[in-house]
Amino acid sequence: SVEVIRLGHSYFINWDKKMYCAKRRTPAEARTTTLNEELGQVEYIFSDKTGTLTQNIMVFSKCSVNGHSYGDVQDVLGHKAELGERPEPVDFSFNPLADPRFQFWDSSLLEAVKLGDPHVHEFFRLLSLCHTVMSEEKSEGELYYKAQSPDEGALVTAARNFGFVFRSRTPKTITVHELGRAITYQLLAILDFNNIRKRMSVIVRSPEGKIRLYCKGADTILLERLHPINQDLTNVTTDHLNEYAGEGLRTLVLAYKDLEESYYEDWSERLHRAGSAPEAREDRLARLYDEVEHDMMLLGATAIEDKLQQGVPETIAILTLANIKIWVLTGDKQETAVNIGYSCKMLTDDMTEVFVVTGHTVLEVREELRKAREKMMDASRSMGNGFSYQEKLSSSKLTSVLEAIAGEYALVINGHSLAHALEADMEVEFLETACACKAVICCRVTPLQKAQVVELVKKYKKAVTLAIGDGANDVSMIKTAHIGVGISGQEGIQAVLASDYSFSQFKFLQRLLLVHGRWSYLRMCKFLCYFFYKNFAFTMVHFWFGFFCGFSAQTVYDQYFITLYNIVYTSLPVLAMGVFDQDVPEQRSMEYPKLYEPGQLNLLFNKREFFICIAQGIYTSVLMFFIPYGVFADATRDDGAQLADYQSFAVTVATSLVIVVSVQIGLDTGFWTAINHFFIWGSLAAYFAILFAMHSDGLFQMFPNQFRFVGNAQNTLAQPTVWLTIALTTVVCIMPVVAFRFLKLDLKPELSDTVRYTQLVRKKQKTQHRCMRRVGRVGSRRSGYAFSHQEGFGELIMSGKNMRLSSLALSSFAARPSAGWIETLRKKKGSDGSTAGSPSAAADKTLKV
Repeated sequence: SVEVIRLGHSYFINWDKKMYCAKRRTPAEARTTTLNEELGQVEYIFSDKTGTLTQNIMVFSKCSVNGHSYGDVQDVLGHKAELGERPEPVDFSFNPLADPRFQFWDSSLLEAVKLGDPHVHEFFRLLSLCHTVMSEEKSEGELYYKAQSPDEGALVTAARNFGFVFRSRTPKTITVHELGRAITYQLLAILDFNNIRKRMSVIVRSPEGKIRLYCKGADTILLERLHPINQDLTNVTTDHLNEYAGEGLRTLVLAYKDLEESYYEDWSERLHRAGSAPEAREDRLARLYDEVEHDMMLLGATAIEDKLQQGVPETIAILTLANIKIWVLTGDKQETAVNIGYSCKMLTDDMTEVFVVTGHTVLEVREELRKAREKMMDASRSMGNGFSYQEKLSSSKLTSVLEAIAGEYALVINGHSLAHALEADMEVEFLETACACKAVICCRVTPLQKAQVVELVKKYKKAVTLAIGDGANDVSMIKTAHIGVGISGQEGIQAVLASDYSFSQFKFLQRLLLVHGRWSYLRMCKFLCYFFYKNFAFTMVHFWFGFFCGFSAQTVYDQYFITLYNIVYTSLPVLAMGVFDQDVPEQRSMEYPKLYEPGQLNLLFNKREFFICIAQGIYTSVLMFFIPYGVFADATRDDGAQLADYQSFAVTVATSLVIVVSVQIGLDTGFWTAINHFFIWGSLAAYFAILFAMHSDGLFQMFPNQFRFVGNAQNTLAQPTVWLTIALTTVVCIMPVVAFRFLKLDLKPELSDTVRYTQLVRKKQKTQHRCMRRVGRVGSRRSGYAFSHQEGFGELIMSGKNMRLSSLALSSFAARPSAGWIETLRKKKGSDGSTAGSPSAAADKTLKV
C-alpha cells in the first residue's frame, strides 16, 4: 500500500502542468518513489547558483583594458545614462561575421578597436585564442560556437563582434580573422583549467615567429602571478573588478607573457617528459604550468552578466517563511556573492550585522567565528535575556540558544576560510555560528566543500536536507543530501541523472515542497495512522475473545472475513485517502507557507501519534466485542429462540467492524473525490455482497465442506436487535472521536483549520481573494564568475581526436561550470524535539517492534 501511494504521488509530480517549462519543453520528473513524504520535511536547502538561481545565459557586459573601463551606458552627451535611458546598441554592421544577437552599449570600445589601440587589440586577440571552443561553419559566414562553458562562449562571441573572429582550429593551429585579415597561429600548448588552478593558458606562435602565452583566470590567482611592473595598473584594474563584482557580474583577469625560443624549447621538452611520466604525472605538469605562468603582463579584465531566473527572489522569500533554511554555495567573488544575496532578498539593509570570515589560518578563522558569536550574545544580553557567553558555551544546548537570539544576522565565508572551518576541531563552532544567522553565503567553494557542508549539517542537525544544482560539479552535493534535485539547464544532464527529482527552473522548487511535498507527508501520515488503527481494532477482538474460548485459538470471525478484511473490505478506501487527500487547496498551501512547519517538526506521525492510534484501535476493539457480547447474553429472536450462537455473533461483530472503520475513514478524509466515494461505499457493498454469497445455498451445494452455515447471514441481519447492536456499537465508537475533534477545532484550531474556515467564509461572502503581494525587487544585477567546474578539454583538442568527431558529437561538450552559494538560514522556530525522517521509516521501525 505504501508503494502504491508513493507511486501515485510521483505521477502527480510528473503530471503537474504548473511545473512544466514550455520554453524548454521540460516537465518535472520524479526519478524515485521513496522520498516523496520527505519532501514535506525539508529544513535545509543547499543551492548552487549558476544555472540554478541564474539563467546561465552569459552576456559580455563590461571590460577593463589597460586601466580603462568600458561598458557603461552613455547618453548623447557622453555621461553615464540612468536606468531606463538605454540608447541604441553599438552598430557592428562593419563586420560581416558578427553575431546579430550580441549587443553592447558602449561605442567607445569599438572606436578604440577601429583606431588601432594595441592594448585593445591584444585584449580581443587573447579572447579569440585562449579557449577550447569548437567552431562550425554551416555556410559561408554563419559561425556556430560549441563552448565548454557559457562563459567561454560569451567571451569568444564578444571578440568575434569586435573584429577578432575565431574561425577554425586544428590540433596544432588556430585561425582567427583579425579585422578582416585571416591569421593562423601555431598552437604549441594548452594549459588547461581545473578547480585548483582556476586559470587557463595557451601558448601560440604568431606568423612572425613570436611565442606568447595568453592566460585568463580568477583575480585571486592571476594578480599574484603578475610582474611587479604592473602594480599601478593592477590597482586600477582591481578597483574595476570590485565595481563589476558589486554589480553582480562574473569577472576574469587577462594577462600575457612573451617567451624566448630557447626557454620554450627547454620547457616544452620538460613538459613532454612530465606528460609521459608513469608516476605523479599531474603534479609534475602542475609544477611546470605554475613555472611558466609567472611574471605575466596584465591586459585587463572581463565582466559577464548572468541574470537571475524569473521568480527566484519570491521563491526564496516564500521558502524562508516556511522555516526552510536556504544555503547558497558559490564559487564567486565575495562582492559578487553579497550582491546576489541582496538580489535574492537573502540579505537586506535591515539586518543587524553581516559577519565576513576571511581568515587564512586556523587561528584567524576561529577568532572571527568567536567574535561573531560574542557580538550576537552581547546583543542578546542587551535585550535582557540574562546569561553570559561562558555559560552558553558550556551548555549542551548552545546551538538552540544561539538560534533563539533576537536580531537578524548574516554570515559570509570564503573558500579558504571554509576549509579551516570544516576541520574536525572547528566544525561545531562554524555550524553554531551559521545556524544563528538568517543568511549564510559561502564564496569560492569547490565541489568537495559543497558536499562537506551538506554532510556537516546532516551530522549535527538531524534534519532533512535537500541539495539543488544543475552541473556536474553539483553531483557530489546532490548525492550527499537526503534529497537531490537537478535543474535541466545549460550544463548538460549530469546533475539530473544523479538527482531524485528534476525540473527546469528554480521557482518550481516551492511548488515541489509546499504542495507536493506537504501533501505527500500529510497523506502518508494519515494513511499510517488509519492503517494501524483499523488493524488493531480488527486484531484485538481476538484477544478479548480468548478469555471466553479458553484461549483455544478459536477465531471470532469467519475465516474468509479474516482473509478479505485487509484485501477487499478496507484496502481501497485507505489507498484513495493516501493518494488524493488534501487539507487545504494548493493555492492556500502556497499562500500560507507556515502550513509546512508540521512536517519539519514531524508532528503528524511520531511516537505520540502512533500510541494514540493504538489506543483508539484498542478502545474500538473493546466496544466491538463487549457490546455485542452483552446484548447477545439475553437477546432472543423474533420467534423467541435464543439469539446467541457463534456464527450470529461473528456476523454481528464483523459487520460492526466494517461499518465503524468505514465511518472513521470518512471522518479522516479531508478532500472527497468520486474515487473516495466509490471505494468507501463500494467496499461496504462488496462486504454485504460477499457475506450473503458465502451463506447462500449455491455455494453450499458446490462446496458443502467449506460453506456449512447456510442462511446464517440472512437470518442474523433480519433481526432488529442485531441492527440496533450494530448502530449502538458504531455510535459509541465514533462519537468520542467526533466530540474530541469538535472541541479541538473550537478551542485549539491548527493553522490548516483556520485556513479552511477562512476559505469557507470567503466563499459565503463571495469576496475575491486578495493575491499575495510579490516579494522581490526587479533588478539586473546578478552573479559572479565561478571556478568550481570540471577540467576542460585542452588535452583532447591538442590530441586531435575530437577533430574526427561529427558536428553532432561535438555538441556533447556541454559546459560544466558552476557556482554554488549559500543563502539564508532562518532561526529555527520550535523546539529541538523535532526529528527528521520519513513517517514511513518510523512505521517500519514500529512494525519491527
